[in-house]
Amino acid sequence: MSGPVDYDNRVFRSVANTPNGEVGSETLFHYRQAGNRVWATYEVGGIAAGHLIATAGADGALDMRYHHLSPTGALMTGICRSRLEILPDGRYRLHETWQWTSGDLSRGTSIVEEIRR
Repeated sequence: MSGPVDYDNRVFRSVANTPNGEVGSETLFHYRQAGNRVWATYEVGGIAAGHLIATAGADGALDMRYHHLSPTGALMTGICRSRLEILPDGRYRLHETWQWTSGDLSRGTSIVEEIRR
């Protein structure tokens, strides 16, 4: 990886998710960063008022916690570890392993990719 990882002002879209996940391709994640603190908001596709907060490792890996209002109106919470991949065109792709800490406590995986604005 060349240079420091910078999530600030990047926008991501979900491109893959296990069936027990609640975000889809219409969900946009708006990331911000200050030092190793990373946070994002997300909504659309039935998700209302979603937020995440994370710490970033030197390799760009994220250790995060998230919460949102689900399409059914339930307050959902979870934990996630994301591994960073930098695509040939310079965009970021995150490979995520997550678990709900509410609801059924199930686990899943997802992939989100940076979109160009």
